[in-house]
Parts: sequence; structure tokens; C-alpha cells
Amino acid sequence: MLSNCTKGVTTCPTQGRSNPYIAAKPESRGVRQQRHVRMDATITSAADTQKLYAELDTACINLRRAPPSMRLTFSGPVKEAYEQLAAAGVARKWGCGVSEALRRRNVMLGELRQLGIKNPDKIAVPSVRNDAAFLFSVVGSTSLLAVVAGAVLPGDWGFFVPYLLGGVNLVVLAVGSTAPGLLAVAIDAFSQVFPDYKDRVLRHEAAHFLVGYLLGVPVGGYSVQLGREHTEFAEAKLQQRIIERTLADEEIDSLALVAVAGVAAEAREYEEVMGQTADLTDLQRLLLRSKTRLSSAAQQNLTRWAVWAAAGLLRTHGSEHAALVQAMRSGASVAECVRAIEETRGEVA
Repeated sequence: MLSNCTKGVTTCPTQGRSNPYIAAKPESRGVRQQRHVRMDATITSAADTQKLYAELDTACINLRRAPPSMRLTFSGPVKEAYEQLAAAGVARKWGCGVSEALRRRNVMLGELRQLGIKNPDKIAVPSVRNDAAFLFSVVGSTSLLAVVAGAVLPGDWGFFVPYLLGGVNLVVLAVGSTAPGLLAVAIDAFSQVFPDYKDRVLRHEAAHFLVGYLLGVPVGGYSVQLGREHTEFAEAKLQQRIIERTLADEEIDSLALVAVAGVAAEAREYEEVMGQTADLTDLQRLLLRSKTRLSSAAQQNLTRWAVWAAAGLLRTHGSEHAALVQAMRSGASVAECVRAIEETRGEVA
């Protein structure tokens, strides 16, 4: 081995780093055993994590298949699966939003704008975009067909068919005026022509999922299919069916955030909120179960506060929301969605 000598002091140019020409010192038996123990612990931890996620998926599947009368019973294992994930240090973000969500207070419209709500005045105002587009399409298409039929069809058919097509418009208007729910399926199907439809649904349901998860509400399933868009939560959070009891203010606050999370997500991205009717209906049902009677003004303020608080959580956990949207887009299971949330590094959106 060559050495550089200076003033009688011998130094090695490879000192402080490994020398490839010198054989490494053999590991002692104890060191080898410790290294293998650490590797085995890592493997066991990964296997246990996968097992916990599998148990969560199994519990969610059983909940989805359970009859309505047994859903409370089957929601218990879902809650236990989340608690086991949290106890194992895997679901670190589950319930972390409880300390972040502020207590109910008065919220001004300007505060909603500060959190990215594009048009606070449109909150709780039903959108008529899809309805208007549907009616315009029906009237326009039938009118065009009536003109073509009158010009092309011979004899009496040229008079009868246009009148028949005109009657379609009258039927649609009559049904829409007396029983608008009957047109809901057709309008929902027609809404898919808008390019933002799929993204709206994904953002909306991902917000329900994420805010519920952050507040410690067990998520049992979700769907983004046409006509069945929803996020399902296990009622074991309250240990009793909501319809069978009154709710304390603390419970109302948490569940209100979950109910309007989809509204907050859409309002932060779009000028109009398409999917708020069902959410506000769910919120109204919750308010009817409140122990504290709320006036109309108090209900309006609670709705505004809930949207503000939910928007704050979505802003704080913007990267998790984006990751969850992508997971739902690919049809991920509940456990895979939870993994997407936990493995995403939080960034403010």
C-alpha cells in the first residue's frame, strides 16, 4: 500500500472511506443476527400492513352486501379495521382533522373566498344548468324533426308527425312541472354530455371520502357510477343508527362537514355546484336530529360554516385529495384509497 509521508506523519489517501483493495472485516455472528432480525421485522411489518388493508376491504364488502336491517351490525367491523390501522401506525391521518376543524362560528362570504370558493353566493342555490340544457335539447331536437317531417313526409303524415313531436314537448314540460323527480334519471344521463361531468363527480365524492376519513368517520364504500354517486359511511361511528336518536352539537358539527364536503370541493373548482342538492338534503336531515333547535338563520350559518371548514381541510390536504381523485378514477377499493391518502405527502392546495 502506498502512503504519503509529510513531516514524519503517515496518512492514507483512503482514510475515512472504504478501500476496494482491502478486504472488509468479517461481521461477527451477533451483528449478522441483528441485521437479519431487522430485515425480518421489516418484512413482517409489511405483511401485517397488507393484512390490515385486506381486513378493511373484507369488512367494507360485507357492509355493502348486508341487508339494511343489519348494516349497523356490519359497520362495527369496518370501524374496528380503521382503528387497527391507526393503532398499527398505518392510518396516521385517520381522525387527524378533528383537531384542525374549528368550532362552529359565524362565517362571512369573504372568508369563503379566501379558501378558494369561487362563487360563495351560489352555495345552497340549486343549479339549473343541466335542467335548462335538457329542456333546450328536447325542444330544439323535436322542433327540428317536426320541420323536417313536415317537409319530407307525404300527405297526412306531414301534418300528423309534426303535431305528435310537438306533443312531446308538452308532455316533458307537464312532467317537469308536476313530478320533476321522474325526469331526474334522464337529466342525469344527459348531464354526461358536459366535459366536466366526470371530474365533478370524482372531486365531489373524493371530498366526502377524504373529509370523513380526516374526521375519523369510517368510510365503508363509494360509487362514481351514473345515478349511484355516493360515499357510504359506517354508522358505527355513532354506535347507533342516526334515524333512531338525536345528535349532540359536536356530532352535528363533524357530520355537517362530511355532508357538505362535496359542495366545498366543487365550489373551489367551479363557479356553479351541480351536486349540492343531495348534500344539502342530507345536511337538513342531520339538523332535524339536533338536540339544539336551530332557527333558519342558524341553519344557514351552520351550512356556511361547514362549507368553510370543509374547504379548509381540503385546502390543507390538497395533495391527498388529488391522489384520492386519481385512485377513484381507476376504480380503487376502499383500502387502496386509504393507502393513497396515507402514502401521499401533504401539500396545501
